[in-house]
Amino acid sequence: MSRTSLMAALLALAAAAPVVHAAKADANDARARDIFAKLISYKTSVGFDQVPAMSEYLASQFRAAGFPDADIHILPVGKTNSMVVRYRGDGSGGKPILLMAHMDVVTAKPEDWERDPFKLIEENGYFYGRGTSDVKDGVATLTSTFLRLKSEGFVPTRDLVIVFSGDEETEMATIRDLANNHRDMIDAEYALNSDGGGGTLEENGKPRMYSVQTAEKTYASFELTTHNPGGHSSQPRADNAIYDLADALKKVQTYRFPTMWNDTTLAAFKAVGAATPGATGEAMRKFAANPRDEAAANVLAGIPYEVGKTRTTCIPTLLRGGHADNALPQSATATVNCRIFPGVAIDDVRKTLQDLAGSSVEVKTIGSPTASDASPLRPDVMTAVTKVVHQLHPGVAVVPSQESGATDGLYLRAAGIPTYGVSGMFLKDSDSFAHGLNERIPVKGYYDGLDHWYLLVKELAGRKS
Repeated sequence: MSRTSLMAALLALAAAAPVVHAAKADANDARARDIFAKLISYKTSVGFDQVPAMSEYLASQFRAAGFPDADIHILPVGKTNSMVVRYRGDGSGGKPILLMAHMDVVTAKPEDWERDPFKLIEENGYFYGRGTSDVKDGVATLTSTFLRLKSEGFVPTRDLVIVFSGDEETEMATIRDLANNHRDMIDAEYALNSDGGGGTLEENGKPRMYSVQTAEKTYASFELTTHNPGGHSSQPRADNAIYDLADALKKVQTYRFPTMWNDTTLAAFKAVGAATPGATGEAMRKFAANPRDEAAANVLAGIPYEVGKTRTTCIPTLLRGGHADNALPQSATATVNCRIFPGVAIDDVRKTLQDLAGSSVEVKTIGSPTASDASPLRPDVMTAVTKVVHQLHPGVAVVPSQESGATDGLYLRAAGIPTYGVSGMFLKDSDSFAHGLNERIPVKGYYDGLDHWYLLVKELAGRKS
């Protein structure tokens, strides 16, 4: 099915979708809340080494629900670990589907918060706590979905495989270990990621739009280093490592990577542009109609939260240089962080930086970043997600989106497993506190998310009547 016909089908589905809300199961909701509260209590940020303890707690929940030990795997990597849980199907529906989240969170300093970040607190219609939105709600929801389906005797038409990573916020070593060393455990037709996509709400609480994350940019950092013989600061010379580095960075600053697009970004700009007023909305619509429209691309390039959807971006983030107040610097180094458009080779970006900086500047890639292409707009996934979203939020536009940041999904895409961010959470822009102080989500959003995943799993892996 072409992109045009797919989007037409989704629009038709939006118009025809019945308003059928998932029936609430109070016992399941209560259990899901208890699990959520327990997960928030674990300090799974770097340095506390509590991911293993949280994994053991989750394993106990799966065992108690009837999952055999042979289908529950905890895979250590250093001081953390990943977790893989298989829900056996009858095999009639094809290869497995992965369901993803990560167990770790970013650091939270309790003295800076208004509430204890490691205690789930319900207040004024919100759940507060570190990880409520990024992304222990996903861990709790996926776990609760498996437990609910198991209690109902549900037999999926294909295996469902939970993948919980343990260091998404830092090294991403656990997802790389799974992709490189345990592919047999996670081999699947595609993956559904709770750490991507989701819905947005207007400030009055009305659902605005739902995005399916089908692509994300490659995260890669480079070091630019200048060298100089140095000398005494009382005897300055024309060439100076710090000046030379500054000159190189000015060239990076003025360079604009070529405009790029894919099916995901064009569909997103078309849908979002239709609902966006003013010059920004007009530029989105024009770019979607003709991505070679230079004027439209220039408008979008000037908007920080839109520029990443139109090109690769590189920006200096760290500086170090010199060795003494009274000495000319012998070297100076800048870290340049790039968010690379899907399909662009990492080394091509390094070469561009080298050309800009000049041959006298050393440019090297930091670590071993991984690139991944955009996932195809699968009609089965897009249609199923649209149907479920409209059951819970009738008529909301469902559009593909490209993430300018990075999630574990990039490693699965690189490993050949298409990945789709399909979080069940709807948030206002003003409620987006992931990685920040007083992180929170709407209580209603959490329970709606339980319904979202329950319905989505049954839609994709249940028998059609």
